[in-house]
Amino acid sequence: GCTLHGKLYPFGEIARTEKCFKCSCSQETMRCCSLFHTPTDYDKENCKVIFNKKSCDYDVVQKSDPSRECFVSSRV
Repeated sequence: GCTLHGKLYPFGEIARTEKCFKCSCSQETMRCCSLFHTPTDYDKENCKVIFNKKSCDYDVVQKSDPSRECFVSSRV
């Protein structure tokens, strides 16, 4: 298998790791890509970014009221 972030994964395709990556594990290598997209264009003065481990994505919420989402115009 392959080890990522201290955890052993079996050979083959890994749909989702504990840290929100999709990976392919072989005897030669382990290739991974993130399942999340980082917000880049939002109201940074009034909003903050919080990682949501359940959805494997970032939530952008109002600093004054985290129950309210902020508009995000781009992610990378």
